[in-house]
Amino acid sequence: MMVKKVGLIGWPVAHSISPAMHQAAFQALGLHDWRYELAPIPPDIVRQGLRALRDEGGFIGVNVTIPLKQAVMPYVRPDEQARAVGAVNTIDFRDNSGMNTDVDGFLDDLAAHGIAVAGERVIVLGAGGAARAAAYGLARAGAEVIIVNRTFSRAQDLAASLASSAGLQHITAQTLDEAAEQGARLVVNCTSAGMWPQVEETPWIEGVPFPAGAAAYDMVYRPSVTRFMRQVEASGGQAIGGLGMLVRQGAASFARWTGQTPPLEVMFGAARAALASSG
Repeated sequence: MMVKKVGLIGWPVAHSISPAMHQAAFQALGLHDWRYELAPIPPDIVRQGLRALRDEGGFIGVNVTIPLKQAVMPYVRPDEQARAVGAVNTIDFRDNSGMNTDVDGFLDDLAAHGIAVAGERVIVLGAGGAARAAAYGLARAGAEVIIVNRTFSRAQDLAASLASSAGLQHITAQTLDEAAEQGARLVVNCTSAGMWPQVEETPWIEGVPFPAGAAAYDMVYRPSVTRFMRQVEASGGQAIGGLGMLVRQGAASFARWTGQTPPLEVMFGAARAALASSG
């Protein structure tokens, strides 16, 4: 039986739960000749690593995680969304295309939780790659986006970059105090604050009131309930963890590679089980 291989590249990748959810989906759909494998690639040999997977390893495609989402860009044909975000998280070696399914995974999970963003004010915490993807997706969906970062100049740079590269005008930078005082429908944590093992960290400064009536989305999914989420719930707001974004972006990759509709509930179940077993 000819094995059809896909996988995950990054450095490191051993902690990933993606193999569990993809293998569960393959099994559920009877795709017994498909395999999802981890393929760690150091940042200094990205080009050689991609070539080896494609030409010698027989891979159909890969997901891409940190720190390689930007590094792979010169070696694939990124689509419009990937170019705008400046990062690729899914590659299809059959046509050497690069996509960013993080944006759609994030927006789809917001919709699944009943969060509409068109015409709403949204605070994005962070100014890295995840914040860029979130701000781009939210602005494209019609939200007014406020970027908040510990280093204010980085927030300004991100807002200016998205305005010039993607033509998105409803993105500005503010301090946390300013943004919180003006209120918001949604606050999105795009930083690593609170991620295991630094579970007591939070991106929301103690003493700054959380915007009344706002929901919060934390892209961190390990632990399933972060300190930031507890802060939000204590203020009476709805708090959503990042597992849904992980599963939904993976499902979009799955659909691209296999041409089949992924079984979302199966993928969710496998992801939750993998998290539970990893502690």
